[in-house]
Amino acid sequence: MRTLGLGEPRMGMLYGVTDNFRLVWQLLESPMVPFLRFAIIICAVMSIMLFKERVHMALVIMTVKLMGSKWYTKFKLEAMKQDLEHNNTCPMVLVQIPMYNEKEVYKLSVGAVCSLSWPSDRFIVQVLDDSTNIVLRELVELECKKWIAKGINVKYETRNNRNGYKAGALREGLQQQYVKDCEFVAIFDADFQPECDFLWRTVPFLLENSELALVQARWKFVNANECLMTRLQEMSLDYHFTVEQEVGSSTCSFFGFNGTAGVWRIQAIHDAGGWKERTTVEDMDLAVRASLKGWKFLFVGNLCVKNELPSTFKAYRFQQHRWSCGPANLFKKMSKEIILCEKVTIWKKIYVIYSFFFVRKIVAHWVTFFFYCVIIPLTVLVPQVHLPKAIAIYIPATITVLNAICTPRSLHLVVFWILFENVMSLHRTKAAIIGLLEANRVNEWVVTEKLGNTIKQKNTKPLRRRCGLCGLESRHVVKFRIGERIHVMELVMGIFLLYCAIYDFLFGHSHFFIYLFLQATAFFVMGVGYVGTFVSN
Repeated sequence: MRTLGLGEPRMGMLYGVTDNFRLVWQLLESPMVPFLRFAIIICAVMSIMLFKERVHMALVIMTVKLMGSKWYTKFKLEAMKQDLEHNNTCPMVLVQIPMYNEKEVYKLSVGAVCSLSWPSDRFIVQVLDDSTNIVLRELVELECKKWIAKGINVKYETRNNRNGYKAGALREGLQQQYVKDCEFVAIFDADFQPECDFLWRTVPFLLENSELALVQARWKFVNANECLMTRLQEMSLDYHFTVEQEVGSSTCSFFGFNGTAGVWRIQAIHDAGGWKERTTVEDMDLAVRASLKGWKFLFVGNLCVKNELPSTFKAYRFQQHRWSCGPANLFKKMSKEIILCEKVTIWKKIYVIYSFFFVRKIVAHWVTFFFYCVIIPLTVLVPQVHLPKAIAIYIPATITVLNAICTPRSLHLVVFWILFENVMSLHRTKAAIIGLLEANRVNEWVVTEKLGNTIKQKNTKPLRRRCGLCGLESRHVVKFRIGERIHVMELVMGIFLLYCAIYDFLFGHSHFFIYLFLQATAFFVMGVGYVGTFVSN
């Protein structure tokens, strides 16, 4: 193995194959040294950019908490509620539920939305069903009729096509004649279950401030304990809501709409140009365009809406592709428009272009994959290249701590979170590049599969089976094909990292082999699909 690096073979290793590798390596070694040094500089710059961004957000959050300057905590919602009820001035609200073949969860969202405590004659529930399953359509329509019989104003809308996907459904929903009487629109994906007082805790903010376009609630995950993969997702998303959304709301009154669990001023949607399907992040697209028109956003961190995390690796990969490809593609499409916009301040332009898009949506993925999964392992094979400890250890450790403290109950899982995020950075980096280049799959839209875990946990006694990567128990029947479980890219990366780990263990002095062995194991585990829950077809 030494012959693949820079020294002589040892202790009876097979010379035939390794000598050939040594000759190849010697040809590559000379150009590899300057390339690696340049790559380390680039990665160091990206690491520092990400580090400064995380530290800045941490300082903002500390300031907000110490000063108690969260805007939504200054309003007396109960008094505002009593005033609206006493004067009978509750505005008309449209509540949209876009869905597509949501067999497992449609009853959850329809039931939760129809149970909102807002005056029943002052809100309309609009179920936008793009399902291709005729039987399922009939079931959803039957559920709507059940609530209509209870006195709830439910409109069941279907289309003969899926033009524009979710954005198309929401746009056509707003074009209905009865929507003209509505001032605000609340949006919930099919697995979201708002509490009955949701509108009372959001709409008053919009009534109080005419410049406010959006009130966004945070998410609460009902199946976070399903397996290790959902626990790790919870850690990442908790940081997103606790820090990223709060910082954007507190500093610039801007953040990316999460596509659900939010209430929009319909006038702001029309002013921004309405829903567009030019990217796979139609929610973020609308938010950026509305912000450029001068509208402000508010994130209400103490209002949580229950929803479900994807618990199968396949569903999670599709979701992450959409969430990584779409922002990069939108960044490419809107950078010029943001720079030339005259209605927002220079500070806000810098925040949106640099912090929101470039650092969080592109640099964060690239530095995680290229630096921690490619460059650091390669430096093990080329000891002439010096890797500063501050860049390789201290900065990533600080970033990890700042992320992990947002989910205290999962601090003991931080090592698994690092390994998992590094593996997923492979797909996020690929997706971001596809989005920037507008390559194949740039507009791929795959609805995230929901399993309706809340129903199964309450009403059934599930079959338990050990869940991949975690030792936690899964609640689904296992029946799969080998082809569905094998992921070639992860396996190739696993082999590469394993080789680097063995080489460093035998001949290196950096002790990176500990990290490399663990990371290679994570790539192998996820490469054979032993992660998340397993469900039958």
